[in-house]
Amino acid sequence: MNTTIRPVGAPMIIRAALVALFLVEVAGAGSLAAAQEAAAPPARTDSGPDGKPPTPGLSPDQTAKNVESFEVVWKTVRDSFYDPKFGGLDWQAVHDELRPKVEHARSNAEARDLMAQAIDRLGQSHFAIIPSELEPTLDKPGDGPGEVGLDVRLIDGKVVVSSVREGSSAAEAGVKPGWVVVKVAGKPVEELLDAVARAYARSRGLVPAYQAHTVARWLRGRVGAAVGIDFLDGKDRPEHRELTACEPGGVAAQFGHLPTMHVRFEARRIGRTVAYASLNVFFDPAGVIRQFGELIEASRDADGLILDLRGNPGGLGVMSMAMGGWLVKKPGLKLGTMTMRTGTLNFMLIPRPRAFEKPVAILVDELSMSTSEILAGGLKDLGRVRIFGTRTPGAALPSLVVALPNGDRFQYAIGNYISVGGKPLEGIGVVPDVEAPPTRAALLEGRDPALEAAVRWIRAGGARP
Repeated sequence: MNTTIRPVGAPMIIRAALVALFLVEVAGAGSLAAAQEAAAPPARTDSGPDGKPPTPGLSPDQTAKNVESFEVVWKTVRDSFYDPKFGGLDWQAVHDELRPKVEHARSNAEARDLMAQAIDRLGQSHFAIIPSELEPTLDKPGDGPGEVGLDVRLIDGKVVVSSVREGSSAAEAGVKPGWVVVKVAGKPVEELLDAVARAYARSRGLVPAYQAHTVARWLRGRVGAAVGIDFLDGKDRPEHRELTACEPGGVAAQFGHLPTMHVRFEARRIGRTVAYASLNVFFDPAGVIRQFGELIEASRDADGLILDLRGNPGGLGVMSMAMGGWLVKKPGLKLGTMTMRTGTLNFMLIPRPRAFEKPVAILVDELSMSTSEILAGGLKDLGRVRIFGTRTPGAALPSLVVALPNGDRFQYAIGNYISVGGKPLEGIGVVPDVEAPPTRAALLEGRDPALEAAVRWIRAGGARP
């Protein structure tokens, strides 16, 4: 049986964050197909482990697919988990305990829960069983790369417009930061949030990020197509807008079999003395690293630099080493170490001859993931930067998603990352030195609390407490 690998219920940008962090690509089904083929059909008995007869609710074919799925999950972990000793967990004993229960599961939900119990014992994030019945809710008909020009964040349980790009369809229609998104293409946003919460219930700390990204995906469409959105404006009055999905801005970047990424790097001054740069995704390494270097050279007279990584889900891990090298002088420094079954990778910084030595602030939020966390967390541990914003989700690991024989999906991590300070980022995230969360009131006033706090710090001399 062939196995297809693709993330489900997440936008294209998340696919890159999950698959491309360390240039991980999967060609064909490989060992996963072998795992499926090795799963023998279950031999039904007259009674289950609890002494009760098998439920008539599942057909022999459904039961066989559930058992086959359990075997794929178990063998995938056996063959790819970064620690071959599983942290002291007897992985074979987990198999021998739970497989008979899967054989006698009375529903697909019960079988799914048993698989989830198995991976929960690893005590890791980035492992999840994603129910197949949630796909119709998470997938948007007519999905496409076109953008309407909105960014959104989850604030107090509501999806709030966090920024509107200048010149976009949203800007021309008068949409403002601070407006609440109520429906997209007729779909209530609450339904999307609930579906994502159920799909990723066991993904520790990642649910808000997946929720925001899923809504953002629904805000896209085929280029030229209309996207109908219902809002509440600043006074909570209903507003409906028919926005047009336009070609994404930025530089188109392609890597391997991943979807095309559109990379946006912005560099400017805030006032005369504060240099500012933002990056939406770590792709287009030649272009971004060149532009970042040009910014550094042009900022020698600045009092400090702000690097805005909010909303950046990651990408190519090597870019963290190259960009971080502009900010340190001492050789031999590293951001951290990734451990995989095949070996270790040290994220060594590459110092530049004329490194930037002024204060540096990095802005992060709940959508700053993988490479963003590695760069921000490592430089924070080295004492080189000060972090502003909100805690990142702790999604630093490369992971894959595989289709299971029963129609569900299995997400699993293939490495473990320890920042240079000696602590993992996964499931913990980067904790800001200065917490400055966005609020709807601030957005409606045109304010950015995190950016304002970083500017104040730099203008005050950038001293660390």
